[in-house]
Amino acid sequence: MKILLLSVALALGVSAQETLIRQVYDPVTDTHVEVLALFTKASPGGYFPLRVKIANNTKSDRRVRLDFESLAGFSSELRTRSSYDLSAAAGKAVTRDILVPLPPPGGSTSNLKTNLTGQLGEGSHYLQSATEPAQPAVLLSEALFTPNASTLDSEIATKFSSSYGGKSEFAGKFDPKQLPDDWLAFSGYDSVVMTDDDWSDIPPGGKNAILSWVRLGGQLLVYTSGSATPAALGLPEDAGFGSIAMPAKSLAPTLDAAELVREVTDNKTKPRQVSIRDDFQGGWPLQKHFGGKTFRYGLFVFVLVIFAIVVGPINLFVFAKSGSRHKLFITTPLISLAASLILIVIIIVQDGFGGDGMRRVLMEVRPDAGVNAAYVHQEQFSRTGVLTAADFTLATPAIFSPVPIMKSRWARFTDGAGAQGNFNLQPEGGKSSVAGDWWQSRSEHGHILSAVISTRGRIETTDAPNTFLSTFEHPIDTLFYLDAEGQWHRAEGITAGKRFTLAAVDRTMALPALAREAMTFGNRNRQFMETAVKRRGHFVALATRAPGIATHPGIRWQETRTVITGPVVAP
Repeated sequence: MKILLLSVALALGVSAQETLIRQVYDPVTDTHVEVLALFTKASPGGYFPLRVKIANNTKSDRRVRLDFESLAGFSSELRTRSSYDLSAAAGKAVTRDILVPLPPPGGSTSNLKTNLTGQLGEGSHYLQSATEPAQPAVLLSEALFTPNASTLDSEIATKFSSSYGGKSEFAGKFDPKQLPDDWLAFSGYDSVVMTDDDWSDIPPGGKNAILSWVRLGGQLLVYTSGSATPAALGLPEDAGFGSIAMPAKSLAPTLDAAELVREVTDNKTKPRQVSIRDDFQGGWPLQKHFGGKTFRYGLFVFVLVIFAIVVGPINLFVFAKSGSRHKLFITTPLISLAASLILIVIIIVQDGFGGDGMRRVLMEVRPDAGVNAAYVHQEQFSRTGVLTAADFTLATPAIFSPVPIMKSRWARFTDGAGAQGNFNLQPEGGKSSVAGDWWQSRSEHGHILSAVISTRGRIETTDAPNTFLSTFEHPIDTLFYLDAEGQWHRAEGITAGKRFTLAAVDRTMALPALAREAMTFGNRNRQFMETAVKRRGHFVALATRAPGIATHPGIRWQETRTVITGPVVAP
């Protein structure tokens, strides 16, 4: 009996899904709403995947609403809100996966409030996840989590001493058979760890989502017993900006905690939350290139001096002379209103409407193995004048985050304990409604985006020796190519649909130019590009007329400079 009870307890304790809410409307018909977290630990930033199940066994249609508020750290000053309306027809059961946007990384915890209302009852839940500010965000399969979580938590606590006195958690767990099929679900995490058996259990949609996340920069670790190979598991040899490793393990599920912690913390790419916090607040090349804001104070001072003269002596001795002092109640507000309008006009003339900015884009195209996708990282800096609207639609499914920039009188989002902002996203139908503090009038802003975009753009070989073809819709200014033997080649002025030839060049003519281009990015994307440059059989192209990911329509992007990399493929 004791063994049985222990088994039951263990089974309950190791569930890879966490039930946030289970609201039973009618126990007789088993009409209920269930909200499940597909991962047990939210990432610092990105999205958190939930699975909503509605069993409507009544005779009428039913609607429910889920409202989410996610907070970074213990403060309520950095938050993201979202909501979903769901319905189920009479006598029907509905299951839907949703993505809850999380706020930018901040503090040592991620906190998610869930509130259920509607025609099937009410419920709420509060989920808190602990992650040290320098710690990578990790997901661990249930098979590895159960026997290793305690030792891994202890090991990570040793490596990252807690700054808030709580308990650090090494990883959240997941059930491979229940993984979501949207790469955005993994976008806030740095590493995903599992066994080869786990990988085999993942549905095709979940595998594609993980591989998209890897090509964007994620680290995938698949422990094997020695018999499995990447080809047998359907894993690509080229992981794009990310990495795939298959370390050997014994038949026992117990892992070397120190080794695994070292594997994820010594990854070639720094944790995403560390990059967001550190890469942009000082020495960001894009911000430096855009230049500082100048403000002509002389005209303001002149207007204020004239205002003081008019509202004072002129008002007193001309507009409201002795015997007519009661006119001061009329003239003073009118003079003040006129001065305010003049100042507003000056601000509009100086700053204008909308804003200006610059973008840097790093893109990898994967036209091989039946994949026609571009894996895109975008950095952007902008300075606004007068904005007539803060809300807009993000048409591309993307992970979108503000970044703390250098402190100034114009910066609205900076690092530190005082970081605050409401950054609301509402994903729906492949698009996101954006609201809140993403852009404000007369301000400076920095953002990063990552996305997976369908594209037919590629560099192809032709039937003529040393002749190639670009299928990109935009021109390419300069292209470098590292062949299988390690020889560099270059071409310039490449246009879509027209053949071009490559000229062999010395590495000293290629590497310095590419290094200069890499230095225009923040540290994380710079690392991605430096890795891409070393791959043989791949090209690195520079373009100044390629489109970026569209965000706020009021921003005029003065410059969008794009680095494109990928394999040269046969047509």
